[in-house]
Amino acid sequence: MRELLFSTIDVTRQAFYRTPHAYAIVNLKPIVPGHVLVIPTRVAPRLADLSSTEVASLFTSVQHVGRVVERAYGADSLTIACQDGRAAGQSVSHVHVHILPRKLAGRGDPFEHNNDEIYPALEDAETALPQDLRAAAVTASASAGAVRLKVDADEARPPRTMEDMVREAEWLSELFNAESDAAAR
Repeated sequence: MRELLFSTIDVTRQAFYRTPHAYAIVNLKPIVPGHVLVIPTRVAPRLADLSSTEVASLFTSVQHVGRVVERAYGADSLTIACQDGRAAGQSVSHVHVHILPRKLAGRGDPFEHNNDEIYPALEDAETALPQDLRAAAVTASASAGAVRLKVDADEARPPRTMEDMVREAEWLSELFNAESDAAAR
C-alpha cells in the first residue's frame, strides 16, 4: 500500500477510502463524531493548483464519503468546508475538505443551539492542526501500541490514540467495502 501524505505527514494508517486522485482520513481531533477529511493524493496547496480531473475526483469523493459517513453516524445532514488558502484559515498547505456529520435539534448535535458556531470551532481546529499532526506522528512513532497522542485538546475534544483512529478507519473502510460488495451484486 502506497504511503499517503497530508502535506509532509504520513497519514496512511488513518485512511479509510482511496481513489487514484483522492483519499479520506479520520480526524485527529474531531469537532463532532465522524468529522473526516477528504484530501487529494497529490500534495497541492490550493484548489486552483489541482487539475480539473483532480478537482472532479476530490468532490466526487467528498460526495461518496459524505453519504457513507452521514449514514454511519446517524446524521441528518453534513457541513462540508474547504478553507482554500492561509487567509481563509487553511493551516496545512495541502487542499483538504472537512466533512462533519450533523443532526437535527434534540438529537445530540453540539452546535444545535447556534448552528453557525461550527465555523469558529472549525477555524480553531484548523489553526492547531499542523502542530497536532506533527506531535501525533512523533508520539506514535516513538513507541508501539495505544499511544496517547499529545495534543492541546480541550474537554470537549479529548486526545485520540493512533489505535482509536486506526480502529475508526478500519470500521469505515469495512462500510465502504460492504457498499461496494452490495453494488456489485
